[in-house]
Amino acid sequence: MRIAGVLGTAALLCAALLGTGTAHADAGQIETNYQNPVTALPPVSQPGTHHCTVTEMQNDFGNTISSPAWSGTVTPPADCPGPWNKVVLTWSGSVQGRQYDRLAGVWIGGAEVLRTSTPEPTAAGISWSLQKDVTQFVPLLRTPQPIAVSLGNVVNSTYTGVYDMKLTLTYYQADHRYPPAHTADQVLPLSASTTDAGWTYLNPGQSSSKTVTLPRNLTGVDMEVYARGGGCDEQWFDSVPNDLAAKYPNYLCGGGPYREVQVAVDGRPAGLAQPYPVVYSGGIVPTLWRPIPAIDQFVTQAYDINLTPFAGLLVDGKPHTFTVTPYGAADGWTVDSTLFLTTDHHAAQTYGALTSDTLSLTPAVATTETPGTGDTVNVRVSATRDWSTSGWLATSAGRVTTTVSQHAWYLNTDAVSQGGQLQIVNQQEYGATTVTTAPEHGHATATRHAWSYPITVDSDVPLYTDGNNYSLSATVHQGRMLDDSVLTGDHWRQVAVTDDSVDATGVLARTNGVTTAADGTDSEHWIGTTDTGACYDHLIRAAHGYVTTGRVSDCS
Repeated sequence: MRIAGVLGTAALLCAALLGTGTAHADAGQIETNYQNPVTALPPVSQPGTHHCTVTEMQNDFGNTISSPAWSGTVTPPADCPGPWNKVVLTWSGSVQGRQYDRLAGVWIGGAEVLRTSTPEPTAAGISWSLQKDVTQFVPLLRTPQPIAVSLGNVVNSTYTGVYDMKLTLTYYQADHRYPPAHTADQVLPLSASTTDAGWTYLNPGQSSSKTVTLPRNLTGVDMEVYARGGGCDEQWFDSVPNDLAAKYPNYLCGGGPYREVQVAVDGRPAGLAQPYPVVYSGGIVPTLWRPIPAIDQFVTQAYDINLTPFAGLLVDGKPHTFTVTPYGAADGWTVDSTLFLTTDHHAAQTYGALTSDTLSLTPAVATTETPGTGDTVNVRVSATRDWSTSGWLATSAGRVTTTVSQHAWYLNTDAVSQGGQLQIVNQQEYGATTVTTAPEHGHATATRHAWSYPITVDSDVPLYTDGNNYSLSATVHQGRMLDDSVLTGDHWRQVAVTDDSVDATGVLARTNGVTTAADGTDSEHWIGTTDTGACYDHLIRAAHGYVTTGRVSDCS
């Protein structure tokens, strides 16, 4: 449902303020303010060692939509020169007035280290803060690097909110208790710029490509990919087939709901990821996400794609091209990627070959439309992916074969009625990627990353005339389940798990520009392992913009 696009374009540290209220959105309630945003995500751990916090940026983002990114230089602090056990980025801000949600990104040395979006403010104003572990970028942080921060905002007589943002890096020195972090040997950005916003905005059918030359002694190649849809593809999961969208263009977007993020090496299919169904803070109905944001709204997780089977092709000292494509895109997508490279410390040259690649860049997507009761049209879209890549490398430790295999399953059902004003969407997507490493001598090892991204949206637009006269209501369930395991003997041993779910209801209505209804309830339950391996269980419930319940348990 796209009417929300009129209202919005696109592990919080704030303490929760307790309020009272019922657990259901009330069409007669007018919520004028809400507390600072809060999520159930576990906090980033802080090693008990000497550390230094450096303010890398403090800037007001006013009318910046067409301006270059804010830029500066990141330099290792003299009092914490490294080696480091951990480096943590803190992103905090405040805004008041009226404003859309905005996409933001941070690049260090050309590598995107944070992708996020902003909350929509109130007249009284809100503030929020989040943290992200950026230790994997230590190979860049050891030397001075350019930093760029993009937050494209619009300020005029209507949209008055200026985002006052601050970014810090905290460097935790390694010692005998906290050893130096284990990272890739080299971080190689594939972004569009080192001094400006590095992402690339792609129209339907377009791809982002970067040609680089890699070290000749590679032993491992991993890619981190960011991809978010915009415009009609901001909520790609409730898009419908083109013929149905053409009947009700005021309410529906076409292209269907299936998307995947594809990666190619020198034009050869190399890997893919199913994108997470992100909802911006102004998405569907803005009151759904006050004060608990949707999953992935503030701390966007990148997609990890193992390209080691292709390493034997990449060590010839010649330029090679890496391409990212948002398959199925019906509107613009913002993409970016970074390579994390490991090298042979005892050899100047490795060599090898790609031996198998069964991945096709043309998925088999099945779509059916079936008439239902009244004017209801039931749309069903499904897809299954099974593929693998395999290759070997001759290294100083002998010949090593790496095989990446993936199974992915997707189903989206959408009951569309009332001329496109009512949609009931249920999307399930899940799968697992297994990486098996088989050395010439010794036993093979394997890791498995499994995911599940359920989302259900029941949205209604009983009235829509223009931006000053409309009525919206919705109920949303959103989840993200992640499971990382290693093969031990003949069984899988779980090493990290996340089970995050958000449930929200919201209403919003205006008549002649005057708000006549605005209310919401939401809850989030996060249970899983923290970055130290501890079990963490956090439940938050909120009504009318304020937290009513907050419970944290170690779930041991």
